[in-house]
Amino acid sequence: MNERPQVVPALQEWTGGTGEFRLSPDSRVICADPALGAGLAAELGIGHATEGEGDIVLDLAPTGHGDESYRLRAEPGGVRISAPTARGLFYGTRTLVQILRTGAVPCGVAHDWPNYPVRGYMLDVGRRYVTLELIHRLIRLMGRFKLNELQLHLNDNEIKAPEGDWSKALHGFRLRSEAFPGLASEQAYSRAEWDAFEDLAAAHAITIVPEIDAPAHSRSFIAYDPSIGHDDGDSDHLDLANPAATDLVKAVFTEFAPWFRGPDLHFGADEYYQSKQLWKEFFNDLAAHVRSLGKQPRAWGGFTRLSPTGDTAGFDPDVVINSWNNGFYGPEGARGDSYRLINSNDDLLYIVPKADYYHGYGLDAEWLYNHWEPHVFADGQELEPGDPRLLGAMPALWNDLVRDDYSEEWMYELIEESLGVLAQKMWSGARAGLPYDKFARLVAMNTTMLGA
Repeated sequence: MNERPQVVPALQEWTGGTGEFRLSPDSRVICADPALGAGLAAELGIGHATEGEGDIVLDLAPTGHGDESYRLRAEPGGVRISAPTARGLFYGTRTLVQILRTGAVPCGVAHDWPNYPVRGYMLDVGRRYVTLELIHRLIRLMGRFKLNELQLHLNDNEIKAPEGDWSKALHGFRLRSEAFPGLASEQAYSRAEWDAFEDLAAAHAITIVPEIDAPAHSRSFIAYDPSIGHDDGDSDHLDLANPAATDLVKAVFTEFAPWFRGPDLHFGADEYYQSKQLWKEFFNDLAAHVRSLGKQPRAWGGFTRLSPTGDTAGFDPDVVINSWNNGFYGPEGARGDSYRLINSNDDLLYIVPKADYYHGYGLDAEWLYNHWEPHVFADGQELEPGDPRLLGAMPALWNDLVRDDYSEEWMYELIEESLGVLAQKMWSGARAGLPYDKFARLVAMNTTMLGA
């Protein structure tokens, strides 16, 4: 019987057959049935036809393992990929492309599905503008390894004010709209450019999660209207005692929400130190506003340190929380709560290029491969594997050092060198069954052979 093909991420289940399938000059990729609809065919870039010998056939069918699952059956006369959704079919084709690099597909049946619904990456474009080309490359790279969410952190500023003067601080807001002249940075994304992100992401089975961060990290808002800033505007914190501050943020969300096609919208809400009670009111107000715009609100965890009572009492219970730091809100703080969580633990999953904190020169991919899964946080804290509150993981690259000289190409390389490991752990965990050196070679071979 044929052994399981080695792909990244590894298959959940494999039943080996005998023989192999090879492409012929006449092989086609087709939809099995016109009932699949023109929309699906267009999304996958294929057409309808009567299937024949040597074809790769895609069809919609339940697999029993959720919307992102698929079944791949290879026989000498052809390959059939079945899935309940177009996204599942896309993942099946990514597996097939990797197997075909060897020249032939071993006959057998693969059943495959992700362990977690959120398998993401976050990129800070607020502190440092990132070109369209790099974001397009990152989307393609993520799609190759079945990651499914790209969070773009769209506004931020340097951490400390130069000479204590916030008017000298570098900051960025990366969406441009005529409704807010002067809010956007010189380098910002137009509606057409954002639409191109969304189009490419959809083609690679990725959802974009936009993040507009307030009430801290808000120098761009304060530069736009100094009257809404704490300490008479000499701050990167909004003055939440001034209703105009929250009103402006809500107006910005209202303006840009129609740009965003995905179901989730992140409103930041991290590291605000001026008033715990006002922070709580802002958190609840923004969560309700985002929901009124037809989006699921997300925020960074901060309850343990920032809330009036040090816990989640009185906070909107239906916000998805990125747990980024155990001291702000980690597994121990969340143990008795019902919040849905995404693991973005800073000690394990943050890259800050060139920094002497977190991981200034890339994540420790070998350690992650041998010791980490999405339920594992830092300092021995973790949730139970399969905890229904845990949606998955969202590693991040932050451009804290806004004045340092490094290229976006290096940023891409820092992401790329650990992305295969992260994808493996988010999709099927320890299922790879290979020592790290062999797995790393498998990732490198696929990265090289499949192109940028």
